[in-house]
Amino acid sequence: MRRRVLPGFGLSLGITGVALALVVVVPLSGLLVKTATLSPAQLWESVTTPSTLAAYRLSFGASFASALVNAVAGLLVAWVLVRYRFPGRSLVDALVDLPFALPTAVAGLTLAALYGPTGPFGRLLAPLGVKVAFTPLGVALALSFVGLPFVVRTVQPVLEQLDPSVEEAAAVLGATRLQTFTRVIFPAIAPAVLTGATLSFARALGEYGSIVFISGNLPGRTEIIPLLIAKRLEADDDAGATALAIVMLAISFSMLLVVNVLQRKGRARHA
Repeated sequence: MRRRVLPGFGLSLGITGVALALVVVVPLSGLLVKTATLSPAQLWESVTTPSTLAAYRLSFGASFASALVNAVAGLLVAWVLVRYRFPGRSLVDALVDLPFALPTAVAGLTLAALYGPTGPFGRLLAPLGVKVAFTPLGVALALSFVGLPFVVRTVQPVLEQLDPSVEEAAAVLGATRLQTFTRVIFPAIAPAVLTGATLSFARALGEYGSIVFISGNLPGRTEIIPLLIAKRLEADDDAGATALAIVMLAISFSMLLVVNVLQRKGRARHA
């Protein structure tokens, strides 16, 4: 009989259930209880005010744009890290994880300093009529920064597992590089790219720290949902803040379900 390192199934499941209850279920139940103090009409009004709708548009629009950018940029970065050996590769690989370790407020402050009207990049873009700081473009830039590692680290192991002989066979059969990528490589890594982009999108929806400085927090223009939640809490509108939190929670949970389905399909395809 094989000896198990961890305790039996019953004890492990019990510990897991208690941990999830304390860390996840109880806090989320508190949100639901607080929101229940609002009537359906008040709840609907709280989550559909003009400023809230504008924040929805910016949050989802900027998050979607950053996810698309990260899907392309993350695939390119992962491809370079897997397929090429060059001086400084380890440094580039470490820099990919920098958004994970760097406090997001520091990232937002740095981006605001670089792309602000007096910043080095901001001054170069100003004559071209491009303004980044305190605009939706700045919000999308910050969200792209925090979400890039999700795509790179999701696609990278899949690329490492690809069999080079398949590409060599395609070349022998007369396929061009573009045909090899579109018909051989990309179908194999597409689930990973989509999973990474979805994770990036879900991460961007809940981002707060990196947006505070570069967005300017202009109501109706550069105000995202997390910032609006913080404003409502500062105004002692706890019920209104939790109502928005419930909406974002439902959306984020849906994104995670999509990610799990994509990961299962990807594993089944490569099994």
